[in-house]
Amino acid sequence: MTTYFEKMQRLNQLVAKAENNYVAAVRSAALRGTPRPVRHKCFISYHGADIDGVTQLVDDFNDVFIPRVVGVSDSDYLKDPVNSQDEEYIKAQIGARYLSDSTVTILYVGKCTWARKYVDWELSSTLRDDSVNKRNGLLAITSSDRSTNTLPERFTDNWASDGSLYARYQYYPTSESSLRGWIEDAFQARTSRWHLINNSRALRKTDSTC
Repeated sequence: MTTYFEKMQRLNQLVAKAENNYVAAVRSAALRGTPRPVRHKCFISYHGADIDGVTQLVDDFNDVFIPRVVGVSDSDYLKDPVNSQDEEYIKAQIGARYLSDSTVTILYVGKCTWARKYVDWELSSTLRDDSVNKRNGLLAITSSDRSTNTLPERFTDNWASDGSLYARYQYYPTSESSLRGWIEDAFQARTSRWHLINNSRALRKTDSTC
């Protein structure tokens, strides 16, 4: 039986592979005299129970985006990353530690994603725009039936099925071009849809029973 630690090792190897693939693609483009490839840096927020799905996403699409700080989820928060009840401080710390080197946040939606306080903290920092970290685009992806998924409340504050709000919610991509388009849309939303952001909800203080 594969342990969670072994699964994290595998995921980290794939993250490194995606980074190396991008570096190689940039060098190849320079040698050919062609434009360098566009691959956005994407932070992945997820429940630790969904690590297999996240690993599959990174493995399937390592030529599409550059994963950043994958694994910052409940499994990594053995203790709260900040010892504070100040919500603004918590948001700033999450942003500075985990999201500052990314431009798009991908929320991987599984059965219990909605119940984790750390997912809520990451989404709140994603939507925050200040001197510490600029806002990220926000894209949710699921491999399960959307009609049966419970979404994190902060995500539902920013998503509408008609596309009228800031975030987007998609099924697991069936092609590289689909995912590339979704990520580019989320990247552009930082400036084109920023005024639609609703980040007024108080931070979740505890996990919920799923």
